[in-house]
Amino acid sequence: MKPSSVLIPDAQLDLRGTPCPINFVRTKLRLEKMPLGGLLEVWLDAGEPIEQVPDSLTMAGYQVEQITDCTDYFSLLVRRPITGQ
Repeated sequence: MKPSSVLIPDAQLDLRGTPCPINFVRTKLRLEKMPLGGLLEVWLDAGEPIEQVPDSLTMAGYQVEQITDCTDYFSLLVRRPITGQ
């Protein structure tokens, strides 16, 4: 059996309480400052933020690696691509 790999983010961004589309804009700006291939953990509220931000990031060319339901919020792991952005 293959051991599960643990993704360790290079940075974290707490956007709980931040409305759409500001949370997407802040996430994108933070990713642009990260090194190519960098992994960002973003904390988002339930509802509109977790429904829209991952899709918006994917359409913008970022790789959504994992979404975790942490009961009171969602943890989103998103990677800046090695090429492009």
